[in-house]
Amino acid sequence: GLMWLQQGEGGSGLRHTCEQGDGLSRYGWLQHDGESFGVQELQDGKLWLRTEFVKRPGGEHGGDWSWRVTARLKGTDGPAPLLSLFFYVATDGQGTLEPHLENGTRLAAVTGATEELGRFTLTFLRPTAGSSQEPKFASYNSLDAPSPGLHRLSELVRSSLRGHFSFAPPGRPRRRFLGVVATAAPPGSGPQGRLLLHQVTLEPPATLEVTFESGSVAERPGRLAGRALTEALEQHAAAFERRFEETFGLERKGFSAPERRFAQAALSEMLGGIGYFHGHSLLRSPLQEQPVPGPEAALFTAVPSRSFFPRGFLWDEGFHQLLLGRWDAALSREVIAHWLDLMNAEGWIPREQILGEEARSKVPPEFLLQDGETANPPTLLLALERLLPAAPTAFLRRLFPRLRAWYEWFQRTQAGPVPHSFRWRGRDPEPERFLNPKTLASGLDDYPRASHPSAEERHLDLRCWMALAARVLAAVAERLAEPAEAFRAAEQALSDNAELERLHWAPELGAFADFGNHSAAIELRWQPAAPPAPGRPPAPPRLLREVREAPRPRFVAALGYVSLFPLLLQLLRPDSPRLPALLDAMRGERQLWSPFGLRSLARDSALYGRPNTAQDPPYWRGSVWVNINFLALRALRGYAEAEGPQRERAARLYRELRHNLISNLFRQYSQSGFLWEHYSDSTGRGQGCHPFAGWSALVVLVMAEDY
Repeated sequence: GLMWLQQGEGGSGLRHTCEQGDGLSRYGWLQHDGESFGVQELQDGKLWLRTEFVKRPGGEHGGDWSWRVTARLKGTDGPAPLLSLFFYVATDGQGTLEPHLENGTRLAAVTGATEELGRFTLTFLRPTAGSSQEPKFASYNSLDAPSPGLHRLSELVRSSLRGHFSFAPPGRPRRRFLGVVATAAPPGSGPQGRLLLHQVTLEPPATLEVTFESGSVAERPGRLAGRALTEALEQHAAAFERRFEETFGLERKGFSAPERRFAQAALSEMLGGIGYFHGHSLLRSPLQEQPVPGPEAALFTAVPSRSFFPRGFLWDEGFHQLLLGRWDAALSREVIAHWLDLMNAEGWIPREQILGEEARSKVPPEFLLQDGETANPPTLLLALERLLPAAPTAFLRRLFPRLRAWYEWFQRTQAGPVPHSFRWRGRDPEPERFLNPKTLASGLDDYPRASHPSAEERHLDLRCWMALAARVLAAVAERLAEPAEAFRAAEQALSDNAELERLHWAPELGAFADFGNHSAAIELRWQPAAPPAPGRPPAPPRLLREVREAPRPRFVAALGYVSLFPLLLQLLRPDSPRLPALLDAMRGERQLWSPFGLRSLARDSALYGRPNTAQDPPYWRGSVWVNINFLALRALRGYAEAEGPQRERAARLYRELRHNLISNLFRQYSQSGFLWEHYSDSTGRGQGCHPFAGWSALVVLVMAEDY
């Protein structure tokens, strides 16, 4: 890995893992093929870093790779401030590393061996002045220490910095800088391996290269460095450009060069965020108070956000694989198989994969525990449906028992109060704390549901997801010559428009809706605490909800994304008498239409833009979310191509919505340098966490009109 420090900022300026709080102006992959090549740029104040890598296959352990880091400054006067780059290699519980020092301070190379990589040599080449390949003066420090685990490396390096080192180029004044020295391990850190760190301190501009050479490569054409590395990077970049155009055809569609670079960056940031995670989840047990560790698990997955959500999320991953499956179907099948391998004996998959100490260090305590009754939308089936025509039969045969167990788990644990109805389990257990208790299982978190959670709820979106699940399971079963009748029967029942209307059409709302024990008159009010005991300080007041009208069984008066689900998953027939009302809601500017995409909750809904607690700002209560807009465009395109009375209207809505979504995401990326988690429905500005090249990267498929 790599850390860096702009000297003069002190140890607090040390950069390592992606953190929103670091305030970098921009960072992200510009090109990444998901396998053997990538280019990333980072802007930290006036410092620009460019990291590039190439892998060269060979031998029995994956071959060689080389990494180039280029540092330059923009807009500085006078002497360039000193920059330290920290290249490190660490073992994480197994394997051996041996340092090779020059002059007692410069870590020139590391030899080592691990079970997966065999024997290898890492070489840290001396810095050069850039393309000229002229040597660059630098000062060197090194560190050899027990590794406390990846999530503690920043702390270890920061605590090892001392300010008594001198940077003294010939004929130039000396300058002090912070360098690493051997020090005690951070308190509470049990060593998990060995850390070797190579610190290079210099004045930008400069270029540094690192080569990894596998011991099982018998005949190598030469070291992949210098001119050879430049040529390899140029060849891979040209191949990436060709493959991107062949896959998505954006130049043929008339998109400009900046727009195409934006789309390439969106795909690349998702590919560059793919990681391999290992460890165990913490599970809530009905039999004991303390959390129970789940089985040891491994997961190869994309992530929603490298900075804020650097782990696997079940319903996000289905949307990720819609894009990645188009780029590399084999890679996508590997990810889907990993996710299904996380299933327990009952058929449950934890919705959030917080595997091991590193992952847990990034998660607030209240979200750590996974509950075996809590589901998440089965969006992996959206991706699998796209992959199905070309998927190898052997792959489907391995998957099918798990798919069937997952489907049966949903049918068994998420069933609703009446036939053909479904209910998300695991809503917030303390409703008095929330304006509307969250439904994390649905993926739509604070989207308004019945105000008083009960076993009588019927959740529209889950019913639609189950219709999709039955359809995909039937298609897989038929492909494998397995019995498919039960799946087809369930698909037919859940797609029956008359039954859908009977259970979920709300005449007073003029839309589809959830049903449950609901009050429309609820507010959050500050409640004074009880008088304190003598000699004790008073407790602060609490913001609690006040119910001013008793709840009763009724449809939930909230017009938004959930209302659209029969359209989003194309369960409504093209001639449905309810389709015009949904198209009206989509196009209504006081309802779901904004110049930037469809908002998540209508502007005239009671909870539009309302915070859920003093600490929970509105999330799915008005913002524009790309994943649901993608489903809307996909559906509108389908209705525009089907015979029916709304055909022309659907086509017109499709064109307008597609234009609005693409234009705003490109504009916000150009201004901010990032894709965002969601977007303001009033200004279009990016909101939530960034970079968010999870489902927001679906804009690439929208540009390509590939649904």
